[in-house]
Amino acid sequence: MRVDAKQEGPRQSMSWLHTWASLILGWLLYAIFLTGTLSFFQNEITVWMKPELHQSVPQNSQIQQTQVALNYLQKNHPNAGSWNIQLPNARQNTTILTVRKIGEDPRARRGGERITLDSATGEVLEARDTRGGSFLYRFHFELYGLPRLWTRWLVGIATLLMLVAIISGVITHKKIFKDFFTFRAGKGQRSWLDAHNATAVLALPFHIMITFSGLLLLLFTLMPWGINQIYENRGQFLQEKSRALVENKENRTERAEGRNTERQNNSQALGENTEQGDEKRQQRQKLEAQPAPLTDIAPILATAQQKWKDNPVGSISIIAPNTNQATIELRALLGESVAHRNVYDSLEFNVVTGQNITNDSSRLKNPSVPMAIYNVVTVLHEARGVDLALRWLLFCSGIVGTLMVATGLILWCVKRAPQQQKQGYKSLGYRVVEVTNIAAIIGLPIACAAYFYANRFIPAEMDLRSDWEIRSFFTIWLLSLMYAALRPHRQAWLDLLAFATLAFALLPVINFMTGGQALWNSVANGQWMIASFDLAMWLLAILFFYSYQKVKNHKGLPVKKTKVTQEHEA
Repeated sequence: MRVDAKQEGPRQSMSWLHTWASLILGWLLYAIFLTGTLSFFQNEITVWMKPELHQSVPQNSQIQQTQVALNYLQKNHPNAGSWNIQLPNARQNTTILTVRKIGEDPRARRGGERITLDSATGEVLEARDTRGGSFLYRFHFELYGLPRLWTRWLVGIATLLMLVAIISGVITHKKIFKDFFTFRAGKGQRSWLDAHNATAVLALPFHIMITFSGLLLLLFTLMPWGINQIYENRGQFLQEKSRALVENKENRTERAEGRNTERQNNSQALGENTEQGDEKRQQRQKLEAQPAPLTDIAPILATAQQKWKDNPVGSISIIAPNTNQATIELRALLGESVAHRNVYDSLEFNVVTGQNITNDSSRLKNPSVPMAIYNVVTVLHEARGVDLALRWLLFCSGIVGTLMVATGLILWCVKRAPQQQKQGYKSLGYRVVEVTNIAAIIGLPIACAAYFYANRFIPAEMDLRSDWEIRSFFTIWLLSLMYAALRPHRQAWLDLLAFATLAFALLPVINFMTGGQALWNSVANGQWMIASFDLAMWLLAILFFYSYQKVKNHKGLPVKKTKVTQEHEA
């Protein structure tokens, strides 16, 4: 309701909602956007933070890479229960092996001994202990150091407010699309509003997609009741969801048998029966398995490459190697489509005879409309299996989204600056917002840079070094908050922007000075997972330098002369 008691229209009534929904959790949203944007290159960040792995240049063919891995496995782990080989790809420059003992589940997500090889020479590479890009990825939706359930709820609420702010912002600014083509520089509040509008409209489809899909990814946390009522756990639901996209006779039989068993037995008895069945099956395999040599893998890989023309082999699993029961499963690197989340084409062969034993009765089903929407937007949110060009597009859109949140936070202060000047002092609340804006908008990127520097300067042999990398991140972030509180507002902006420019510009230099692959070498060798990181750091350095120049040239609000001052000058 307006002060003059006049009726507000829909646009005016949305203005307060947009302002306060954006500010209440604006700093958290900025952190979510920034770390989420960096997470588009999560694998690249992890590779960059392990310079010991940079020497691996996967220039040979996949058949040669597989043979190098098999030579190592045959020499060092011939009696293992299963082998898994992750071949190099555009985002991974090494060959990663997982070796499991007899009796271990070969398809388990965790467990087993992990070994990293130089993809060309087969040399075992020992990398330093680091969380790499996974820390930023986890911070993006779980924050750090707090109970996971609480933080996911907090991020979910912030994401919901973000969606409210986007929708109410479009409604509030009735000329938002027209103003997108109008930027009035040097106009104070008007310029900041134009910048906020431009960054909002430039990537508006991305903003809506990334926010809506973020809510969908937190769906199991925010609305778990339906799944908990029907399924024992989330994993069981996800398995059912994946099986629903691939229809075959076995799936139908398994589902029917599963329902009958559930009616007849309680979950405890079912678990005991399952464990007993697994033990009997393992014992039977031990008794029946006889030593047998593996067949030549090259024809098997050639068959997969011929079938998957534009989709390279991502991983190879060999169960019961060097026995007459050995089977090999080849899995494609990329999924079937963005509408079929986590569904990958695969082939299965008898490794002794080379015979193709893939179940050809399986067929891919079209997902329902709700499932297709969920799959498409969440795959894009996580950038699963997208090519390098689309990944860069998502990264740049993420930067634009981060700038949208930042300009909105700054606009809140700029809009209220004349009132603060008029009263002759800054109120405590206004000063808190000023300081927090600096600590969030520029302090967080500096903290990320500190995380990367700590990775290179903390000794590789140090105990708990990955924890110290994270402590460096939060220590520098806290120091930036203290610096912003102690320094004058404008000077704090200038100092920290200059520091950020220098910090990000030097990271590619520090990379090759501390054992990493130099940018020119990574480009020449086609190691774009390393080159992308260095180029992204320079892109951010340019952005911070441009911001520094704008703040430096900004004159601020004109000082209003009081009546006493005017009489004195006369």
